[in-house]
Amino acid sequence: MIRVRARGDEPLEQLLKRFKKICEKEGLTKEIKRTSYYEKPSEAKRRKVRQMIKKELKRIALKEKMGQRRHLR
Repeated sequence: MIRVRARGDEPLEQLLKRFKKICEKEGLTKEIKRTSYYEKPSEAKRRKVRQMIKKELKRIALKEKMGQRRHLR
């Protein structure tokens, strides 16, 4: 559960802004949007595969970047 405490005489708008920012960092808004409609099992599988590919490509790119840094020294 996400809790936000008011700091002194903090206006409600500022408090709400901090709450929304925390929710976004936690990934709560993405999860709510994703689960707000029915997702067929085949679509869910396809989405997970795409996420795994994206994650693997990031890992490879980072590995190559680290390798290039070693060659520059």
